[in-house]
Amino acid sequence: MSLAIVIMAAGKGTRLKSRRPKVLHEIGGKPLLAHVIAAAAKIVAPADVYVVVGHQADRVEAALAPTGVNFVLQAQQLGTGHAVQAAQQAIAGYDNILVLSGDVPLIRPETIQQLWDFHQLQGAAMTLLAAVPENPFGYGRVIRKADQSVEAIVEQKSLTPEQESIPEINTGIYAFRTPTLLKHLNQLSSVNSQGEYYLTDMAQILTVAGERVVAVTAPDAKEILGANTIAELVALDATLRSNTAQRLMAQGVTIFRPETCVIDADVEVGPDTVIEPYVQLLKTTRIGSDCLIRSGSMIENSVIADEVLIRNSCVIEDSSIGRGAKIGPFAHLRMGSEIGEDAHVGNYVETKKARLGKGAKANHLTYLGDAQIGAGSNIGAGVITCNYDGVNKHTTVIGERVFVGSDSTLVAPISVGDGAYIGAGSCITREVPADALAVGRSRQVTKEGWAAAKRARMAKEC
Repeated sequence: MSLAIVIMAAGKGTRLKSRRPKVLHEIGGKPLLAHVIAAAAKIVAPADVYVVVGHQADRVEAALAPTGVNFVLQAQQLGTGHAVQAAQQAIAGYDNILVLSGDVPLIRPETIQQLWDFHQLQGAAMTLLAAVPENPFGYGRVIRKADQSVEAIVEQKSLTPEQESIPEINTGIYAFRTPTLLKHLNQLSSVNSQGEYYLTDMAQILTVAGERVVAVTAPDAKEILGANTIAELVALDATLRSNTAQRLMAQGVTIFRPETCVIDADVEVGPDTVIEPYVQLLKTTRIGSDCLIRSGSMIENSVIADEVLIRNSCVIEDSSIGRGAKIGPFAHLRMGSEIGEDAHVGNYVETKKARLGKGAKANHLTYLGDAQIGAGSNIGAGVITCNYDGVNKHTTVIGERVFVGSDSTLVAPISVGDGAYIGAGSCITREVPADALAVGRSRQVTKEGWAAAKRARMAKEC
């Protein structure tokens, strides 16, 4: 049977007190809605996912367009039932649909699959995902018949004293047989305190029509938690990051003091890697096996090969590091840096669009921007590649086995041939041939006794 997934993401999220659309607030390094889309895409192809947008629809679509899902506009936000009504033309050709909430980011693909499997097994017109939280207050309760099918969903304010003791709640996640849903969808009424069309009312509408409505209970009520305030959003983030750390440790990664680390949901780390406290691993970072990431380092959207040492307090962004390289402490690898195997980038070294070959070293107080440095070359302390002329960026090309003396400046565009030497303190503005020595500094002048004479004059003046 064909299946589509509808994700409701049109709401404003007024209680967040934010100008951003609710579903674009981030936990675990990406928007709430992105987590839900990722889970849905494990069940059906992105082309069969329909996201209902409304508040700041253009902004939401722009942020999530790379996922490949479809977007349906709910011009007026008149409730969950109205959201599905807005999508009815898009879903009409499917045998069944699942309805998810765009602000429930912890939902797992396994739980969505459980709902879908149960819906098919029961041959139901509607299957709702229920949960049993520690405190059900504030949630609509699932009212079951004697045969355990669902009679209705009753909201908190409408519960009788007997119904208040029911622990099972409605999560707002559903499966429907599409033709049956569309046949009865216009029976939803907005005659209520909010003047909205609630999808929960379909349970009673379908039951009265003689259709089968059932419920399956989620294995963990925390999966269906949403975020209506910033405090709740931060709590979800903490839960997701804790889950990520637990997943990585189960795969053989050692994380000391995981509660102090910030690890995004899409990060992958190989076994036998050690992560010390207060490390941040962000976005789509990939770290290999047998690495050591020392305290205080931040790695974002980067690829780290096996056996790499990242010393304390390094910042690494949109870069790649080869096997066996050693970085830091206090190094800054900016966008486009490529550090080769066994290369060293040391104390207070900054790179930007720099490529270091195998075994190349830049160990101290150096800036390498728009530079290509060959294998085995040594860049001394305080060296600067002068890549910007005030208008354009230019490239410095340093060959293999080159020695660049301390405190030298290389004014790009410039190239230095294999095996060349640059004398310390030089300003190099022209090409240096292979195996040459280049020295670009004025001759030293020494005036004996000058300092003593100056001190004597100063003493007389005082």
